Amino acid sequence: MIEVQAHTGALAAAFEDYGRRFPEQAAAAADFAALLSDPRDPFLRERLDGHFTASAWLVDRSRTRVLLTHHRKLGIWVQLGGHADGDSDLRAVALREAEEESGLAGLRVAPDMFDLDRHWIPERKGVCGHWHYDVRYVVHAGDSEAFVVSEESHALAWRDIAAIADDSGADASLRRMARRWLSSGKGDEAG
Repeated sequence: MIEVQAHTGALAAAFEDYGRRFPEQAAAAADFAALLSDPRDPFLRERLDGHFTASAWLVDRSRTRVLLTHHRKLGIWVQLGGHADGDSDLRAVALREAEEESGLAGLRVAPDMFDLDRHWIPERKGVCGHWHYDVRYVVHAGDSEAFVVSEESHALAWRDIAAIADDSGADASLRRMARRWLSSGKGDEAG
């Protein structure tokens, strides 16, 4: 219980920090903080009026490409990620999901939240539609970039970040993350 409280306290501070760093998403950060303070566990997928998920903006060693999945259930290209399933350490969830869905080893997760996105998941196989409150972190690839497609994906692909930023057919949140990445200068940093 103490570990959960430490993680939720750190998340509350991180949401506040995120709202300051990205004022255009301050309202979203406040919504995420409100979910965090809900007495019903927001880290469980069974909480169908909304729950936390975590994703990885998994960049290659050159910092010019991101690994995307053609999601089996959603049928669209998105970043790797998944449900918290009771884990309040969303950084660890993002890293675990990136490892599980890509088969890559030696991944490193950045400390700060990179993006927040609340999106609707439609009804599927008897589970009613619900909101995902997705907390996204930058994850850096290790020495090998040879991924393995998991059962959760139709396919995986390294995509050029600049091309995503300019792709009007790409998911809006992917374009937002690509533009944020490019404007941050992180693609210019050494590995």
